Amino acid sequence: MSRLLNIGALMSYEEKGSWVYLIVVTGTCAAYVAMVLSRADGGPLTDVAYRSPMLWSMGVAMVLAIIVRILVEMVRPSETYRKDVRDRDIGRFGEYVGGSVLAIGMLVPFALTLLAADHFWIANAMYAAFAVASLVGAAARVVAYRRGMGAWMSRTG
Repeated sequence: MSRLLNIGALMSYEEKGSWVYLIVVTGTCAAYVAMVLSRADGGPLTDVAYRSPMLWSMGVAMVLAIIVRILVEMVRPSETYRKDVRDRDIGRFGEYVGGSVLAIGMLVPFALTLLAADHFWIANAMYAAFAVASLVGAAARVVAYRRGMGAWMSRTG
């Protein structure tokens, strides 16, 4: 566990990006949920104006990820910005894991649509599926960087 959280160690440019993305997505999703819950003020969630905060949280997450990544590079510059084979393999692995989670997660909004649920629930289930897929994909990349791809391959292969 200590090796996983040893953020001060030398990191590749891609690993830093995975950490930044993981932190930014977690923060923006938490802010969105807090905003929706505060707007509900004890009333039904389906009456909350969620569209604008949802779109803002997505936009802020993208812009903030770029800005924070630039700031991290200014504070602790990477030795190189080129991807090596390990970076490509870990990136592909993270996308595979995140994509699998997204495919499974999208079953919930699909079911809600078939059940003619309120648009609030369908939209938020989609947002949650995308957010969880992003978080799991980024976490998989971080773990692969920290523990190595061999640990994953021995469990899955």
